[in-house]
Amino acid sequence: RKQVIHVRNIDLNELINNVGKLLRRAVSESIVLRFNYSPNLPAVEADTGMMEQVVMNLAVNARDAMPEGGQLIIGTKAVAVDEAHVRHNPEARVGRFICLAVTDTGCGMDEPTLERIFEPFFSTKIAGKGTGLGLATVYGIVKQHQGWLEVQSRIGHGTTFTVFLPAGSRTVAAPPQTAERPAVRGGTETILLVEDEPAVLIMAKGILQRLGYQVMGAASGDEAVPIWQQHSAQINLLLTDMVMPGSLSGRELAEKLLQEKPGLKVVYASGYSMDLVGPGLATSKNFIFLQKPYHPEALAQIVRGCLDGKLP
Repeated sequence: RKQVIHVRNIDLNELINNVGKLLRRAVSESIVLRFNYSPNLPAVEADTGMMEQVVMNLAVNARDAMPEGGQLIIGTKAVAVDEAHVRHNPEARVGRFICLAVTDTGCGMDEPTLERIFEPFFSTKIAGKGTGLGLATVYGIVKQHQGWLEVQSRIGHGTTFTVFLPAGSRTVAAPPQTAERPAVRGGTETILLVEDEPAVLIMAKGILQRLGYQVMGAASGDEAVPIWQQHSAQINLLLTDMVMPGSLSGRELAEKLLQEKPGLKVVYASGYSMDLVGPGLATSKNFIFLQKPYHPEALAQIVRGCLDGKLP
């Protein structure tokens, strides 16, 4: 389902630079991370939180295509799309656009794979290593911004994902004044964060750590259990995706932990509506549901509200 987007003129170069700080922690030393920024780039009209997720998802996808190392290049440029381009790309349209390109020197993909990569649950990853929602999420966000995605890939030569976004006004708006948006309160509590999509795990962990929380991350319910067994006394809140690989869903994990610690606060996150993934959850009083993709502010507010017992 679509999420409400908060669009403003943003500087894509600045946004990528900020995400790059998180990315450096997420890639191994065998991967060279390069940024090719086009100077004097026009602004794009976009939702900051969602664009951060697009960059992070594409970059983590590129990282995963290079287990032996390589180069990960993130670039920007302004382009004029003409009729010839549109003839070769059915989703394209004529006009001025800002491009975000993410290139890897990894294994590449064949035609059958390229035709399916934006389908939910289709994944090139090993079974049990992710739900394959990352690229479907990217596709949905880009479409919601009136843009489109193009992919070029060759087996053994790597892959480039190019996002086309409508150009906004030439002047990049200053960040909103603090008076417009109340500061989000952080805390020092300990959070167990369970999320199988690496990009979301990295971003959510970074957001919460910057707010002062202690965060323990796990990529599945099965991975979360030993962390819980070792640190249950200090964990105040479980933030878990609901649909994950492995033997435990997010809900089953939460129910297991709540049996041991009934006072544990729980935030369920999902790209699907609560009607689909959580029938019967409404009878439980101990949780908040967080719709994905979520904004950093929404994550911060919901975590704080849940810890403070201010359930919606």
